[in-house]
Amino acid sequence: MTDTEEPLSGGNASQGVVRVGETVRKPWTAAMPAVHEVMRRVRAAGVDVPEVIGQDDQGRQVLEMVPGTLAMDSPPLTHEELARVGRLVRSIHDATRDLVPDPAVPWENLLLTTGADLVCHNDLAPWNLLVGERWVFIDWDGAGPSTRLWDLAYAAQSFTINDSRVDPADAAAGLAAFVEGYGADQRLRDELPQALGRRAAAMHELLRSAHETGHEPWGTMYTAGHGAHWLEATRYARAHEETWRLALRGR
Repeated sequence: MTDTEEPLSGGNASQGVVRVGETVRKPWTAAMPAVHEVMRRVRAAGVDVPEVIGQDDQGRQVLEMVPGTLAMDSPPLTHEELARVGRLVRSIHDATRDLVPDPAVPWENLLLTTGADLVCHNDLAPWNLLVGERWVFIDWDGAGPSTRLWDLAYAAQSFTINDSRVDPADAAAGLAAFVEGYGADQRLRDELPQALGRRAAAMHELLRSAHETGHEPWGTMYTAGHGAHWLEATRYARAHEETWRLALRGR
């Protein structure tokens, strides 16, 4: 294996992330032992996630380098592919449903929610899904306690109604395919339309407050266009809430 380090870019929090041979090296934080336990639990359940290899002599995480193209850089996903992503999200949630999080772990979950009852990835989005021969969610560093609804709302919003230029009827059809793939029960279907807007608004508030306090890289992201994006995404999600509701009823 070569020891040459190749800096990896493309993410918003990728500073210090490098490729070494067929591995990825990332900064180590106090949450990593718990995060790696989550990844191993999900992988043991049969879900394809990057293999956790360990820690190198510089104290960095060592993970499997998974080949592929990010979904955000690929052609728009078809309804069948959105359903596939929905099934993948469901398999991740089901793999961690019996995992009891240690309250002493300093999780790096940026968007906490009340009633946390499930350990989630917390950023299941097109910018973290590699597609190709394997479909794999990467960047698990923000994993931690959340709820099924909160994590699903973020994933569904980011994959299906994240572009306000799309006709709401077309976006709703994609949303329905995603949620059908997930296999959401009636309660989730009833709660999801409102949760989509709340989750987008929470993302905007995270960036806005980070800009005020100088918390990086989120503060810079706010002024680099992400703040405006999430504000518009919130408006779009809330303005068409009834459209999403009707689409999720038409099973």
